[in-house]
Amino acid sequence: MSFVTLVRHGQANTDARDELGYDQLSPLGVQQAEWLGAYFREAGETFARVYAGSLRRHQQTAAAIAADSPQDMVTDPRLNEMAYFTLAQLLEQQHGIGLPVDREGFLTHLPCLLNHWKQDRLEGAPERFSDFETRVRDALHEIAAGEGRALVVTSGGLIGMAMRLVLRLDIEALSHLCLAIENTSLHRIQPMGGALAVTQFNALPHLDTPDRQHARSHL
Repeated sequence: MSFVTLVRHGQANTDARDELGYDQLSPLGVQQAEWLGAYFREAGETFARVYAGSLRRHQQTAAAIAADSPQDMVTDPRLNEMAYFTLAQLLEQQHGIGLPVDREGFLTHLPCLLNHWKQDRLEGAPERFSDFETRVRDALHEIAAGEGRALVVTSGGLIGMAMRLVLRLDIEALSHLCLAIENTSLHRIQPMGGALAVTQFNALPHLDTPDRQHARSHL
């Protein structure tokens, strides 16, 4: 078994209010990913295996990271994000709870949405909460069981769910953790004592300089 480095995609279309509109890297998102790729190369960080979800922002981020050193990549839809905007629309339509307009509003909205979803109170949801949990668990354990270090390009909600599974987080803790995850941040999970352990969370070594502080983003 080998450790897995999870990377959240670069900044996407922050003005979007639906799944398709959001699924496109901004110019800043491309730059974040290119800087991360340069950091890996300068640090001598190499990966035997590379995986990404099938969403456009995942593929764009992975391509920018490997800009001048392309390698085979496995596209795995199990690494795709939960359908957050669709779930939020269902929450508003069925329960009258609207999408927030600022970051502070998400501190209460996200746990509310996840609780409704977990309790199967969102009729017509694209997938059940338990199915999302299962596909993340299956993908994570399968990748961790492979040979050689693995890089996984995915989304914040999936990274949050991976942390929930390893750290046994409740919904409120999962929600707050998801909101803290920054674009192109690094998270590491590795086998330890017959189980998986978190050994790194939300690291941004490629943006951790005074001249790049402006490039940090959450949405």
